[in-house]
Amino acid sequence: MFAIYQRFKTGLAYLFFGGLTTLLNIVAYLGLARGLDLPYLAANVTAWVVSVLFAYAVNRVCVFASCQRGWGNILKECSAFISCRLLSGGVDTAIMYLMIDRLGLGDLAVKVFANLVVIIMNYVISRDLIFKDRRREVVTP
Repeated sequence: MFAIYQRFKTGLAYLFFGGLTTLLNIVAYLGLARGLDLPYLAANVTAWVVSVLFAYAVNRVCVFASCQRGWGNILKECSAFISCRLLSGGVDTAIMYLMIDRLGLGDLAVKVFANLVVIIMNYVISRDLIFKDRRREVVTP
């Protein structure tokens, strides 16, 4: 059982913290769009900023266990993370625009769908580009 956990622990941690990030994104979006009555695109961008900052922190520490130290290295890693998240944020916003404005679908259902697409995209990018070769080696007994 432990061997199975060791093999999939990064993916499981990403699913857990990705779920928290998605929940934060959706709650922030709803609070801004429905609570503060912001236009859905403005609410989406603001929710995206909040969730990306949270995602970097938890991905760095809890998911990929980055060993980067020093402000310069951390800034470089964070910049790469945010740059890739700009791409997935653009995908998120494009999905919302196309499905809400062009297809007339409900914003909450579209937001959930867009987040599923973005979670998969972000995991692959984080694992293969951002935190690749920057993870601590796991020592197993």
